[in-house]
This record gives sequence, C-alpha cells and structure tokens, in this order.
Amino acid sequence: MARTVALKNVRNIGIMAHIDAGKTTVTERILYYTGRSHKIGEVHDGAATMDWMVQEQERGITITSAATTCTWKNHMISIIDTPGHVDFTMEVERSLRVLDGAIALFCAVGGVQPQSETVWHQSERYEVPKIAFVNKMDRIGADFFDVVKGIQNQLGANAVPVVIPIGASDEFKGVIDLITMKALIFHEDAKGAEWDEVEIPADLMESAKEWRANLVEKCAEQDEEMLEKYFAEGDLSEKEIWKILRKATCSRAVVPVYCGSAFKNKGVQQVLDGVINILPAPNEIPPIICTKDPENQRKVDDNEVLSALAFKIMTDKHMGKLTYIRLYSGTLETGTTVWNSTQQKKQRIGRLLRMHANRQEAIDMAVAGDIVAVAGLDSTKTGDTLCSMDDEIFLESMEFPAPVISISIKPETMADNEKLGEALHRLADEDPTFTVAFDQETSETIISGMGELHLEIIVDRLKREFNVVAAVGRPEVAYRERATTSSEGAYKHAKQSGGRGQFAHVKLVLEPRNPGEGFEFINEVVGGRIPQEYIPSVEKGVIQALAAGPFAGYPVVDMRVRLIDGSYHDVDSSDFAFQIAGRQGFKQLMLKGLPELLEPVMSIEITTPEEYMGPVNGTICQRRGRIESMDDRGGMKIVKGMVPLSEMFGYSNTIRSLTQGRASFSMTFEHYEAVPFSIAEDVVKKRRESGKVKGGEE
Repeated sequence: MARTVALKNVRNIGIMAHIDAGKTTVTERILYYTGRSHKIGEVHDGAATMDWMVQEQERGITITSAATTCTWKNHMISIIDTPGHVDFTMEVERSLRVLDGAIALFCAVGGVQPQSETVWHQSERYEVPKIAFVNKMDRIGADFFDVVKGIQNQLGANAVPVVIPIGASDEFKGVIDLITMKALIFHEDAKGAEWDEVEIPADLMESAKEWRANLVEKCAEQDEEMLEKYFAEGDLSEKEIWKILRKATCSRAVVPVYCGSAFKNKGVQQVLDGVINILPAPNEIPPIICTKDPENQRKVDDNEVLSALAFKIMTDKHMGKLTYIRLYSGTLETGTTVWNSTQQKKQRIGRLLRMHANRQEAIDMAVAGDIVAVAGLDSTKTGDTLCSMDDEIFLESMEFPAPVISISIKPETMADNEKLGEALHRLADEDPTFTVAFDQETSETIISGMGELHLEIIVDRLKREFNVVAAVGRPEVAYRERATTSSEGAYKHAKQSGGRGQFAHVKLVLEPRNPGEGFEFINEVVGGRIPQEYIPSVEKGVIQALAAGPFAGYPVVDMRVRLIDGSYHDVDSSDFAFQIAGRQGFKQLMLKGLPELLEPVMSIEITTPEEYMGPVNGTICQRRGRIESMDDRGGMKIVKGMVPLSEMFGYSNTIRSLTQGRASFSMTFEHYEAVPFSIAEDVVKKRRESGKVKGGEE
C-alpha cells in the first residue's frame, strides 16, 4: 500500500495546557470542523470523544493522552490531547517526546498558570515548536494582551500575535487577521463554521497597524534579506510573512499567538490554518540520532531503515496490550518481525491500528511520520526503540519523575489476590510513574504514584476494569533520608559455623552530597588489601542498603561512599560476605552521620475571590507552608506558596468548604526539604512501630 498523504502534508501535534484551559474542548472543535466527528462532544456533559474513560467523563478532566487523526485542507493531522493535571504529567512527557509541534493553550483569564509552565518546559526539553492559542476570550476578565505579556515574561518565549481580538468577554465577536489585515466576524449560530471577512473597524485600525508592524518586525529579524527589505519598504508581503513565520517557528525563534473561544466555536479554524501553514512536517524536524553513536542518524523518510519509538502502553479489553509507536523512518507492515534494541529481543507486529481515542481502524502498513498502535509487542515497554535487526539504533528515551505518594492495598477476598497482582502489573506496565512493591516485613503491597488523584484513579480502574475490589490504607508520603555529616568507620563480617566460614572487612567513609547529585561510590583501596573482584560486591551491598535506610526505612539519597581500606581471608572471603559488609557498614555510618528525613515540598497556586484571602492564607500557614507571592488576575487573587505534601491530604475539601466552592488550587512537585526534627521524630517512631525499618546485623 503506497503512502496516501505526502510527507510534507503530515502534521503530528499535541495540545498542552494547565488543567481546565480547554484542551479537550479545542480538540472536539477540531474533530468537528475537520469532519472527523459530526457532533460536538462537550466535556461538561461527559460526551467528549477524547475523554473516553469513565473516570474522565465523571470528573470532567483528561487523565490519559488520547490520539486521533483528521484531515484539514489536504493535510493529515495526528493529534494527541494531553492531560493538564499535574498527577498525569507523565502522559504529557511521553506525548511531547514523539510530536513535531504543539498548540500551547492559555486561558484568557488565568494566563500562564503553574502547569502551563511545567508543560512548556517539558516541550522545550524536547525542542518542540509551538503555536499559542489564548482560549476563553468570552469569559469575564479575559485579557489577550496580558496573556501575551505573560508568555513573554514568565516563559521567556518570543510570543508574536498573528491575530488580535475584536472585543472581550461578552463583547468578543471576532479577530483581526494581522497577515491579511482583515476583520473576521463570527456568526453566532453557525458553530464557528462561518464568518464574514470585513474591513477593520475604524476604532481598532490604529491598534491593528501597531500589532501588524510588530509582527512584520519580528519576522524580518529572523532573515537578513527580509530585514533589508523591511528597512527599505517598511512592510513585507503575506507570502513572505508566512514563509518566515514557518521557518522561525520551526527553529523555535518565535511563538505565533492566536485567540478565540473554543466553547463558543470562535477562532479554532484559524488555529488549524496555523497548524498546516506554520508547524513543521515530520521531514522538517532534524534527523534522529542514535544515543550510543551520534554518527548514526536517520532522516524521516519511507526509504530509510526502520526506526520507531514506543511511547505509550495501553490495555484494551478486546486486543489486550496495545503499544503506541511513533515511526520515524522506514515502513512497518502487519506480520513482520522487528528488533527491540532496548530489550535486545525480536518482536512480531500483530496488528497495526490507527487510533481515534479508544476506537481503532486496522491498517496494513505504517509509514514514516505515522503515530499508530501495535498489537502483539508483549516485551516492549515505554521508551523502547524498535528497529531493523540488520541495522540497530537506540533512540533517546524519556525521563519520568519518581512517585511522591504511596498507599498500601490488599484485596477484600483472598480469591482476588492473584487477580490483584496481575492487574497491578498491567497498570504499572502502562504507567511508568506508577510503581508496585511488596513489603516483606509487613506483608503489604505498596502502590506509589504522583498524587492522591493518580492513586484514586488506579484503585477505581482496578474495580471497574479488572473486577478487583481492594481495601486501601491511608496515603503515605515518599520521604527520603540522608546523613548530614561525614563519618568514618570499619565493619567486619566474620562467621564460623563449621566448614567454610564467612569473612569480609571494610573501612568506609560516608559523605553527604548536594541535593540532586545522587549516589557515588569511590574505590580508594590500594595494595590489594581487598582483591579487585570483591570491590563491586561492596558497592552492591551499599546500593542494597540505599533502598531502605536505617533511620526510617526510606530510600537514601545524595551520598558519597569511599571504600578506603579493608582485609580479606584466602578461604572464607566471598562475594556474599563483602556484600553484607558493605551493606551493614553503610547502615552503621548512616546512623553515625546524624541522619535527617527529607519530604517532598509542593509549589501551590490558589485562585480565590478577595473576600476569602485571609482564611486561604491561614490554611497555608497552618500546613507548615510559606506564602511566596500574592497577585491579581482577572478580578481574582492569586496566592502562590510552598507547602509540604504530607500536609496537603484532603486539602481540596478544605478549600472548597472554606470558599463555598469558589476557589481552586493546583500543586506541582518542587523539591525535597529537611523535615523539622519534632515531626521527623514522630514519623520515625511510627515507622519503627509498624516494623517498616529494616535494620540489624545479618
């Protein structure tokens, strides 16, 4: 089967924003205008096409990134609608890794919000070109120019409006196209499909000329030849503006800004035009590079050798495991065998599917630039590279944040024990930020995730999708521990119980490192005091001890261990003995080094009416938080601060009842901080009572 759409007419884009900025609503309008759906699905009715999970429909939020494909003006557009809630930031991360461009959505009232910054920085990490869409221009307090300023100042982006609004809030009725210098007045009853192109109203002409000059100047700055023409003639043609705008956007030198109201069906089609005119086609992105050999590069081309990245795993009740892949080069056919270079395994392509949210359309072949789902890749995980067996390549994978919250979970009946284990394994396969562990000492299954909502959704899915009813424990914070001072000491492991004994002697120095620097092991043993083959055993023992520190049983972070001396026995020394010596020696030094407990601290932003400012500020102080700033935005007060995660359980109910449901808040993980001694003492005491602190000699 030959390619049906030329590569230059393909666009792979994502829609990213803060929660409740209107991502799914924009996607629904795009599907309607492109003819992909014949009825506009509304989020508040639980009828949005892209929010297909029951949990999404009930809560009115996006939880999983959904992919779909549509056609606009002879261009094929693959769209991924991403979540805005911080608990599901991993879905944004893996989507941005495989996209060629993105629409960054901003609320005209809220402007640049915390999660807007998070997803923006994620997209910058993967060098994704963007166009911005200022949504909700029909809302009271909407201010397009203030949002543009926020994108420039808070995100450091060269935001350049290509349209400006005609009116705002109730008066919003259209936009002025700064490229054609025409006013577009939308028909109120035409679902955005019709508008009148008229001359710019006299009272807006001055503003339009000013912003047109800004657009032309920003474009001219990107091209020396055009800059000379601009200085000579004072203007550029429409064709020249489009050409430079595309080039500058693809190189991430500018971010074109549109505006409208997706809910009122205004301005979305202009954004679609921007997607095909400005954002890059797959063959316009730089060649992909092998992480192990930078000389090994592949262009996005059907005739190149196969290379693809698995970026998402999903469980389908009919198909089983579905693996979403981005095909960068070559072609892929049903029934062929590919090489998973990450796992070093052969994988057979069962079925190829083009996705439309949770519905599938079977295809025989995928070509370069495609985003498709594959059935049958049992051993493939998120971030794995698929390639030709004859020409191996390793593509850049993804980094996912560590979980910050845990709960214990057990099935209500013993019969469900096996079902629970299998279900948790499948969910962990889908979601790299969800982890499952079994605590041997307490015989509890511990699940960990990015927040209360994340784990709540997991438990709900266990019940609905896997028919496992589980009892859950109280949420626990993912604390860390570290020593605060250097310490030095020796540990001798010697056992004799008839026959061959065990002997290992190590002398270690433990030193704290700066936050975020991680673990380092240095061997400084000289003169063969410990044979070379036992050095890795000592390191292995220390690494085992890092998993559960002796202070409170939490992982140990940011430490350096130096092995400076030791001794061995010709007969009784072994790999196992030196592992024990390394492990126990480390535990002793940790307790000598004045250990401290570290807790995750969250950045919080609360949007509240002014009359509730006092009580809202009080809730932050009561929770060991600190207020960083207070601002005004769209008639509301914005309170920003830092609060320990352990104090934020159930906060949504508190803030709701305190402000009669009129305030909202969002949290993002910021960093780890030392826990005050009195609180740490209490945490450690409870951990020791529960038997979760592993210690003692072996």
